[in-house]
Amino acid sequence: MNTLPAYSGARISGCWALRADGSGGGEGSLDRLLPSVSTSLSPRKRTTSQCKSEPPLLRTSKRTIYTAGRPPWYNEHGTQSKEAFVIGLCGGSASGKTTVARKIIEALDVPWVVLLSMDSFYKVLTAEQQLLAANNDYNFDHPDAFDFSLLVHTLRKLKQGKSVKIPVYDFTTHGRQKVWKTVYGASVIIFEGIMSFADKELLKLLDMKIFVDTDSDIRLVRRLRRDITERGRDIDGVIKQYNKFVKPAFEQYIEPTMRLADIVVPRGGGNMVAIDLIVQHVHSQAALASAHQAQPLPQTLSVLESTPQVRGMHTIIRNKETSRDEFIFYSKRLMRLLIERALSFLPSQVHIVQTPQGEDYEGRTFHGKRQITGVSILRAGETMEPALRAVCKDVRIGKILIQTNQDTGEPELHYLRLPKDISEDHVILMDCTVSTGAAAMMAIRVLLDHDVREDKILLVSLLMAEMGVHSVAYAFPQVKIITTAVDKKVNDLFHIIPGIGQTLSALLI
Repeated sequence: MNTLPAYSGARISGCWALRADGSGGGEGSLDRLLPSVSTSLSPRKRTTSQCKSEPPLLRTSKRTIYTAGRPPWYNEHGTQSKEAFVIGLCGGSASGKTTVARKIIEALDVPWVVLLSMDSFYKVLTAEQQLLAANNDYNFDHPDAFDFSLLVHTLRKLKQGKSVKIPVYDFTTHGRQKVWKTVYGASVIIFEGIMSFADKELLKLLDMKIFVDTDSDIRLVRRLRRDITERGRDIDGVIKQYNKFVKPAFEQYIEPTMRLADIVVPRGGGNMVAIDLIVQHVHSQAALASAHQAQPLPQTLSVLESTPQVRGMHTIIRNKETSRDEFIFYSKRLMRLLIERALSFLPSQVHIVQTPQGEDYEGRTFHGKRQITGVSILRAGETMEPALRAVCKDVRIGKILIQTNQDTGEPELHYLRLPKDISEDHVILMDCTVSTGAAAMMAIRVLLDHDVREDKILLVSLLMAEMGVHSVAYAFPQVKIITTAVDKKVNDLFHIIPGIGQTLSALLI
């Protein structure tokens, strides 16, 4: 791992220490999983594990950054990156790891980032351990409290761009919730936890290792505030757990791993000099690319020919004065033309038949191992199902429900029903309109996770924005995109401009 370019600071044990006073640190030890070395570090106080929610949607001056599990990104040549760039953040609980992670995400200014917390990987407690935890007598700050096997398996899959299931840990009940969260691969993965450096296999997956070094008094104050206000614990229990488990565990297992870090960041999220240098290094190492929104429309896009008839139908459905009945009628006509256009991209082969007059006719027939499957992105995508059924006899239909989280602005997968053995099918993915492309890309990622080949996916939409076209084509260069029109802009509410005159929900009634 190459270090950052030289800058003002002290270098210790192979890592850069970004300290306000310019002083360096010392070496430490980790007795359990890493080779032991002599220790000369002074004792420090320590807090228990801190669980933070994943960062919300971030907006910068250049673009919106979608965090918490997005489709894997591609470079400027349209080829998929080999692996995601993984940043490991270690440090005492309440040291500011999550704040540093969010500052890095915002400064990186890349579209797809995953923030993975080690707190999600606490082991499931037995009934006896549950009683100990309720009395503040269970050690959550020991390496044995974490499921390293599941953690390494999960991070390895994410690094490869695959989807994973993340357990959701409840600190009030000291157990995992029944529902696990699905997270998809990304360009950059930021992994944070109190023992991020405490396992040899885990260390191999980290491309950059950062230790967040915050004064023990500050961490203790933060822990007291958090456990009392957020987790409903009393001050006596917090102090008891701190003295019995937290402080000794920090000194034995966490602080010694500072020697393994490439970067030591004091003062947490307030150290913008360190964060800026980290971001510069990640950009140089990961060669992160951005979607070329100003470039010509991609070759994978097919727009229905703008004949006078098509133009006339668009005039009707875009007019705010158009009646509901007329809007429905002409929208359905356009959808039928759109589906027929999409079918023309399916593979075919020569097929000779005999006419009633006894003559041979050289025609064409569908050529494929399996069949055609339609998948609707609910609910708007359902409006296109009648058109597909009208031209494809006995077509199978699947459904994917993706909704935007009102608190974070993130699209989330809520429901999935796909036909069995879909992997060999040609899939027509239907969404009535595509603005940013976020929902369409999540749906494509889901199909890929079900082993559907990328070049067998056709994204069909009545209307698309240029932003959505570029985003989908850049992320998935083999997906064919078919639409009746492409509009230039998207407003602050992510509505296509100039857009369609009425809400497409009218088609669902």
